[in-house]
Amino acid sequence: MKVIQIKAKDFFEFIKLKDTSMWEIFSQMIDGEEKEIIFLDEEEKILFNYILPQNLEKLEEDRKTFAKQYTDKISNLN
Repeated sequence: MKVIQIKAKDFFEFIKLKDTSMWEIFSQMIDGEEKEIIFLDEEEKILFNYILPQNLEKLEEDRKTFAKQYTDKISNLN
């Protein structure tokens, strides 16, 4: 498994600037090899990680799961 480290702040600024989603970026990274994406803060501490799947179908499942979990967390804050 390939490991990719990404500075979270820079990554999210980049996708905002490009007016795209992280899921679109992830879909472009799929090449049949499983990858672990590690998001780092400014001090290079791990914020979270994501195992990029080997195919678009699994990526779409992950996107839907993430969206549901995000919605649930937001609704619990209100």
